[in-house]
Amino acid sequence: MLDFMDYVQIAFYEASHWNLDNSYGTLTATARSLLDFPTPLGLRLHVSSLSTPNFATSYTLASTGLLSGSLSYLYTSLALPLLPSASRAIHLQSYVPGSYRQLTAQRPPDEPQWWEIWHRGRRIDRRDALLYGRLFLPRSTLEALYLRRMTPTTQIKVSCVSDSRLPNGGTVLACLQQDTGKWSAEYIYSTDSALLGVRGLYNFGPDPRIRRQQQQDEGSSSISASPPLSADSKPAVGPIPENDDRAPISPPLSPPATESPSRFSAGCELYYGLLNKSGGMSIGLRFATLPAHSGFPYTMTLTLNPLMGSLSSTYSVRAGRSLSLSTRFDFNVYSYESEVLMGMELWRLKQGGGERLGRATNEQLKRATPKEEEEDYAAARPKPERAAAAAAAQREEFDASDATSGCLKAKIDHRGAIGVLWQGRVKELVYSLGAGVDLRGGKDMITGVGVEVQYSS
Repeated sequence: MLDFMDYVQIAFYEASHWNLDNSYGTLTATARSLLDFPTPLGLRLHVSSLSTPNFATSYTLASTGLLSGSLSYLYTSLALPLLPSASRAIHLQSYVPGSYRQLTAQRPPDEPQWWEIWHRGRRIDRRDALLYGRLFLPRSTLEALYLRRMTPTTQIKVSCVSDSRLPNGGTVLACLQQDTGKWSAEYIYSTDSALLGVRGLYNFGPDPRIRRQQQQDEGSSSISASPPLSADSKPAVGPIPENDDRAPISPPLSPPATESPSRFSAGCELYYGLLNKSGGMSIGLRFATLPAHSGFPYTMTLTLNPLMGSLSSTYSVRAGRSLSLSTRFDFNVYSYESEVLMGMELWRLKQGGGERLGRATNEQLKRATPKEEEEDYAAARPKPERAAAAAAAQREEFDASDATSGCLKAKIDHRGAIGVLWQGRVKELVYSLGAGVDLRGGKDMITGVGVEVQYSS
């Protein structure tokens, strides 16, 4: 089950126009969400609240033989006024981090002038930022996150952990991320072993920035070719007065006539520890279908770690409106050890909900193509309006939670280890029931059982 704070962070990324899927770290996110889902252990209760559009709190109480808990606080300078926060109003699919992750058509980053807000001849815009902290009890472990959007194509993220049991009492991880749509890069530094790293992802195909420039050139040509306006209808020419709060707005861009049905991406990562004098690397490939693909959506990935000799391949497919399947095969060329893991996700539909879920799914898959014009126009507006427009668009989407009543996730590996998870909603409570089974365990076949309940307001 997705934590409420993670739900708010994802909303922050969407409102600030940051693409989480265009990163080497999320290259195998589809397979991981369907195969590596955790099953709850013991009893866990979450109580969360979005008290203001900028501030959220969350409290967790867990019992796994010992009583433990955590306190979480989150603040964002980018207000999320229309973000659904009550557990009864949030889509059930938003709580389940699984679901087949359909990649959408690449959207070019915002133009820098779109972020400018002027008042009386001065720029008053500020960069969006997010602060998050979590205190674990009774261990007194502290986690913190600082996230700041620097430009439309860059952001910085600093995370730290404070724990007396860690070397030097904790660790700090700093990451500078850059995303141009065509490619993305991350530059990483960690105080743990003075680790330096860089990783990047490159998408083959047309550059969305060049496509936008071509559309702007075509628009300029059509405007210059149009007949001149009369004297009474000519717009005013000259600078905007200092007492005018208007910001320059670029005209909306129409989506391209045709979209590619698939996307091929390649990436790699390199890291080196200055203290322990050791390094590593990995290479990854991904082929995924896009909404323009006429058949069923699927994603294939291949990752290779040359130094460790490990090879991993995954294949994920949305076999139906409510069914997703995924497999992963791992092989080591040095030890000849191999692993096979299979998983599935099945949504339970309410009576007559199949057609409604199909319409909602189609809207999600095609969201980037038919609504690109509205998104580009929204991106040109000042940032407070842009955040409200993004939240309003999210509210206007079809409420798929009325069509689904639960989700069953299951996985099994070649050793006979099975994981089963059921997630559903009872009135205003969202719950998860999970169990782990080892078919080779003999008398101890049940490896763990747990219940997780979440409430938010």
